[in-house]
Amino acid sequence: MDSYVTGAVIRRLREERDMTQEELAERIRVSAKAVSKWETGRGLPDVSLLEPLAGALGISVAELFSGETVRNRNRAANMLKSRFYLCPVCGNVIRAVGEAAVSCCGIALPPLEAEEADGEHAIKAEVLENEYYVRVEHPMTKEHSISFLAAVSDQGVQFVKLYPEGAAEAYFRRSRVRALYACCNRHGLFRLDVRGKSGGKA
Repeated sequence: MDSYVTGAVIRRLREERDMTQEELAERIRVSAKAVSKWETGRGLPDVSLLEPLAGALGISVAELFSGETVRNRNRAANMLKSRFYLCPVCGNVIRAVGEAAVSCCGIALPPLEAEEADGEHAIKAEVLENEYYVRVEHPMTKEHSISFLAAVSDQGVQFVKLYPEGAAEAYFRRSRVRALYACCNRHGLFRLDVRGKSGGKA
């Protein structure tokens, strides 16, 4: 991770659950003195204790590192609330339905925020029978390229990972697609709303 869990985070999460140092210590089989040392910055929990510590606090290890509890209100798993995360180190793309604490290559990743697709990031969508032919007229070099294209409907997400020196294009099934996304490795995520578009070019 980009930073180790801090004592302030442990204390805050413990107090949010109305738990004493003794109760937390008992749950993870350490002494109350050890918990006190962590919370006052005089020591750090061993890496082997991170999973049981997170479990005792009712959160994930990723949340423990970030210091934030994720409360996912997307109980119905609405695909239209999908979020994308892109690792700047390895290029890995992660998708979550709703809120999540996501990390890759030791970095806590923020969700990508989509902007309107225009200019050099304009998303062209042509209807070909039951498919969208989607393309972005954009450089595809190692330094500057479209990382992925995606089509999101209320039923799921279609996703195509792209690579430098290839074409920024993909085919997606049209059924119930509401929005198309293109992600530039330099400028972020772009969105084109296609709801209600039934023919021709978008």
